[in-house]
Amino acid sequence: RTYNFPENRITDHRTGYKAYNLSTVLDGDLGPVIDSAIAMDEAERLAAIGEQ
Repeated sequence: RTYNFPENRITDHRTGYKAYNLSTVLDGDLGPVIDSAIAMDEAERLAAIGEQ
């Protein structure tokens, strides 16, 4: 992840998640970051099932 303080931005390069609420995330509101990781995991699992 990239934490860009001047732009108040957090970017998760694995999932493509980007938001301009860095202070909220650093205060512990990780829900959207976790949700993007879960969505990526689910998509990868579904793709793997489709390849079988």
